[in-house]
Amino acid sequence: MTATIAVPTDNSVREVDSDRYPLLAHISAPDDLRKLAPDQLPAVCSEIRDFLINSLSTNPGHFASSMGAVELTVALHYVFDTPYDRIVWDVGHQAYGHKLLTGRANRFHTNRKLGGLSGFPNPDESEYDTFTAGHASNSISAALGMSVAAALGGDDPRRHVVAVIGDASISGGLAFEGLNNAANAKNNLLIILNDNDMSIDRNVGSLNSYLAHLTASKGYNTFRFRLYKLLKKLGLFNDKNRGRVLRFNNSLKSFFTKEQNIFEGLNIRYFGPFDGHDLPRIIRVLHDIKDMNGPRILHLRTVKGRGFKPAEENPAQWHAPGKFDPQSGAIITDGQVHKPAKYQDVFGETLVELAGANPKIVAITAAMLSGTSVSKMQAAYPDRTFDVGISEGHAVTFAGGLAKDGMRPFVAIYSSFLQRAYDHIIHDVALQGLPVVFCIDRAGLVGEDGATHHGVFDFNYLTGIPGMIVASPRDERHLRCLMYTAQSSSVNVPMAIRYPRGSGKEIDWRCPMHELPIGKGEKLCDGMDVTLLSVGPLASEAVKAIEQAKADGISVAHYDMMFLKPMDTEILREVAEKGAPIVTVEDASVKGGLGSAVIEWLSDNGCTLPVTRIGVPDKFVPQGSVPELYALCGMDSEAIYRAIVNAKNSSK
Repeated sequence: MTATIAVPTDNSVREVDSDRYPLLAHISAPDDLRKLAPDQLPAVCSEIRDFLINSLSTNPGHFASSMGAVELTVALHYVFDTPYDRIVWDVGHQAYGHKLLTGRANRFHTNRKLGGLSGFPNPDESEYDTFTAGHASNSISAALGMSVAAALGGDDPRRHVVAVIGDASISGGLAFEGLNNAANAKNNLLIILNDNDMSIDRNVGSLNSYLAHLTASKGYNTFRFRLYKLLKKLGLFNDKNRGRVLRFNNSLKSFFTKEQNIFEGLNIRYFGPFDGHDLPRIIRVLHDIKDMNGPRILHLRTVKGRGFKPAEENPAQWHAPGKFDPQSGAIITDGQVHKPAKYQDVFGETLVELAGANPKIVAITAAMLSGTSVSKMQAAYPDRTFDVGISEGHAVTFAGGLAKDGMRPFVAIYSSFLQRAYDHIIHDVALQGLPVVFCIDRAGLVGEDGATHHGVFDFNYLTGIPGMIVASPRDERHLRCLMYTAQSSSVNVPMAIRYPRGSGKEIDWRCPMHELPIGKGEKLCDGMDVTLLSVGPLASEAVKAIEQAKADGISVAHYDMMFLKPMDTEILREVAEKGAPIVTVEDASVKGGLGSAVIEWLSDNGCTLPVTRIGVPDKFVPQGSVPELYALCGMDSEAIYRAIVNAKNSSK
């Protein structure tokens, strides 16, 4: 078990309706699926799709990807002896059908809820979830490790290992590293490329164009497979000459078809592309190639949202649509006409505003145009907007190159995904002091996506980098001003601005922008009994706690630090001189964040004031709503109030 915050498991069960789902209701494990006749499997696929539509319409999750991978999922569990055989899912957006077939259909109503099923494959949840998923491009490397381990361990019977990766994820650098190693290590890995021409937003880049036009005829694949079996029977094909035979074969194919295959160029056998919704054919192909030796790749073309017309027509919107009407497909909103904007939209609109006045501004994102609202910049200034695909490291180094020659790049990436580019931030930006602006979306606890997506480590991994400015606004207006500050000529070093997922508090957030002094916080209220230091939007929870404490006669001073690096040392000196106990509040890990920085400064300056740190504990936090997680982690207004009271009482 990982170091995860303990949450009571929601073991509530809803039996699957056997009238509506006569086959699915009796599948509690893949063994049950494998007992069915092949002609029953299309009905299983239909039942899975109906179950997902019915369930996800009221308990939202990742919809379109799982709908598009139903036949693939059924085929994999039908052909392979899971869990002995390993299926490694990439990202995991497409794995809901997998969960239904592996004993979790009766708990699927708890999906993405506190104490319920994770929204992604999770080895702590099921033996069928072979490896943690949530971030893209790791499946090939992980599955290759399992395949090599099976060979080294002499697993008998042979353990099959399958990596399932999408066409967006395979563009990531880690996937290419895995492919390169697979071609050179002794293994029998099967890679399935689930090609739906989509990530969350539409795929970009030359690899996507390549996959869209890649063809391999049925006749050619049939001939090659028969030739392979003949050569092996005659003893002319073995591990020693396998590479030469494949290279000769690829040369002949390139000559006759006038096409070159990037995978076969790596000495990885390629099959496809095939229709990923033709279930009998997928099963037949899997049976044909499952026992082949050496790495192989099976290319399947699928339709994201398959089986639900609105999702097929608009797969980006239906990636995770929220609640919807299962009959009409109408997405259900909360009905509020005037409500605070999402932080990402404040960022997107402000970026367009700044770019209109500053032609040096360019925007970069990594397959998250709509998620970060960089799409607004793309609509206004397409020539200055770059979606580099699932390539966070490249995004950062690309930004460094732009900044080196005079541009002002704004790099918008989710906090948990920016972790993948840490070396690039240090080596390709900070080391040269380049003025790249890191706009870190989804910072802090993000809710139902859980541990793989919480953005709680950015304070920790950024503040140790020399020359880096790290800031977090308490509200939307300060986000605008921090963005204005970051692009000003007075800031010529890298700067990170972190902000949360979801909506802020202000309806009227379109304030005039002005430059903020770097490293300066703000006193929000004065008090003598306790000093509260906050950074970021969790200040709103602190304000509620302070009001509650005030009603109890406790006087609390509140400072918004705004900048974690450099910190406002004038505020810290004022706090030290006051001598009241300190409470720090941040929506980030308590290790290496605001609280740690305050303790470090106090220690360096010979001050021994007691400090209570409130933030994300040193554990991985599971899924749940943000208010639930704040309460779970002791970060909500009630927990802050208790910390204030305890600090006051301990100082007597």
